[in-house]
Amino acid sequence: MSTVTLDRVKTIKTLNSIAESGLNVFNHDKYTIDDKSENPDAIVVRSFNMHSMEFGSNLLGIARAGAGVNNIPVEKCTEQGIVVFNTPGANANAVKELVLTTLMASSRNLFDGISWTKTLAGEGDQVPKLVEAGKKKFVGKEIKGKTLGVIGLGSVGNLVANDALDLDMDVIGFDPFISVDTAWKLSRNVQRAMTIEQVYAESDYITVHVPLTDDTRGMFNKETFNMMKPGVHILNFSRGELVNEADMAEAIASGKVGKYITDFPNENVLQMENVVCIPHLGASTEESEENCAIMAARQVKELLETGNVKNSVNFPNANLPYTGKVRVTVFHQNIPHMVGKITSIISNYHLNIADMVNRSRGNYAYTIIDIDNEVNGDVIPGLGELLDNIDGVIRARIIK
Repeated sequence: MSTVTLDRVKTIKTLNSIAESGLNVFNHDKYTIDDKSENPDAIVVRSFNMHSMEFGSNLLGIARAGAGVNNIPVEKCTEQGIVVFNTPGANANAVKELVLTTLMASSRNLFDGISWTKTLAGEGDQVPKLVEAGKKKFVGKEIKGKTLGVIGLGSVGNLVANDALDLDMDVIGFDPFISVDTAWKLSRNVQRAMTIEQVYAESDYITVHVPLTDDTRGMFNKETFNMMKPGVHILNFSRGELVNEADMAEAIASGKVGKYITDFPNENVLQMENVVCIPHLGASTEESEENCAIMAARQVKELLETGNVKNSVNFPNANLPYTGKVRVTVFHQNIPHMVGKITSIISNYHLNIADMVNRSRGNYAYTIIDIDNEVNGDVIPGLGELLDNIDGVIRARIIK
């Protein structure tokens, strides 16, 4: 179905409480915020479960104000030509600070010590003596000079690795998919691990910052625990399913794992000893929520107004500077001759192509074309429908 974007007011639906600073990105004369809309142009969401939702024909984009998109039916959106965005890096500092906080606090047995101290309430003048007598149970270790293994050196892992160096830790990192931009930001003093097994074997502390995929699910298991140093501390602020919890329980009981710090509590881990369960606070700061909301809103606005795509999880990112010319955008399957078919139809309208970009990602591709001609009227008659009828086209738009 072809959508012609003119000067009409566009509707943004919110499914969670979104920071006001993010909503302010949308010009009030061009956009309306309506959390009851049945057919919005875009949706901004945090954790709301969207898997049972039906989407209207106007919906062009869904922006997740956060990193994970498990609450969004991405495959369904792709089939309908709906771009799904996330906001990588917007909450990175918040997560980094919590990783380093729990790294130090757990190493010093701070959480257990605080809990024990609270049990002394009501002991009156005996509290100081009891504290002095009992504190030996909570003797911990300093992190200075210890080795931190960082698995995944993206937005969060990069910051953790660099700051851990400033805390006088030795840092070893592993990420076979590290981007050029991220590599430039990573300190040269971070030792590069050639294999993930090297991280397992050499680290006193391991923090993981990778997405949940079929390959990473249960990556911490009996086999990998056996590669690690006795008493290793494992920090998981990515996804609970990265850990095989039955194997983790055995590793803790045997002393192979000294502490497990997780931001994803459930009944299993709450029953384990030497587990620090945090109530999913990784990105829960005022600053992080604002950063995510602003970034999500800007990405949606850019899609609606120019067709440019940045930080999509289901379609290729593509950017063509918008000069105000009539713009044709086409989401399509990544198959031979698609660009030729698209440009052939445009040329049949005697339209000149001023500029064009085509990007692919796996089975899908995205083409943006700017038209050089002056086009009178609101619509180029029939162009959108012809583009939609090309076998393999998912969604075509004309932006004017």
